[in-house]
Amino acid sequence: MGTLRGRLLNSKKVIAISGMPGAGKGIASEAAKQLGFDILVLGDVIREETERQGLEPTPKNVGAVMLEIRAKEGPAAVAKRLAPKIEKCRSSNVVVEGVRSLHELTELKKTYTVLTVALHASPRTRFQRLLSRNRSDDPKDWETFHERDIRELDVGLGYVIALADALLINEGTISELQSDFKDTLTKVIQR
Repeated sequence: MGTLRGRLLNSKKVIAISGMPGAGKGIASEAAKQLGFDILVLGDVIREETERQGLEPTPKNVGAVMLEIRAKEGPAAVAKRLAPKIEKCRSSNVVVEGVRSLHELTELKKTYTVLTVALHASPRTRFQRLLSRNRSDDPKDWETFHERDIRELDVGLGYVIALADALLINEGTISELQSDFKDTLTKVIQR
């Protein structure tokens, strides 16, 4: 009853973007922003906690904090921490970038209508993108990249991708992904 009540009371629709690191989630979010969607990033919750703990935002530290939060607060902890930010969004359509587990999806579905869009790109393509992006928590070598992939899969990311409402293959250009994502958003929202 609480779940149904939550859905009746809350008119926000959440589009959950999922994908392995470097699959193009940020690029897809930018396309959604161009359409007027509010954007929230689950990884920012982890980066904020890493900073709060006074740790350098290295791949190892950010990964450890991600696992620590889930171990202490439960597998849906990151989504629970994001919920107040969703409520503050002005738009009725909110993109939540970086959903990594079915627990997070279930948590979001307690209150919102949630549609999931998964992005996929090959490991080589994703690794090259992360090297080019050069964010402080991005891997700088193949071994660290592979370790991060395994950590993400261990959290449950593969299940989210496999059960997504829509799947986009992202091996092309930024403009191709943004165009494909906008088309997919339009179709998903109309369902």
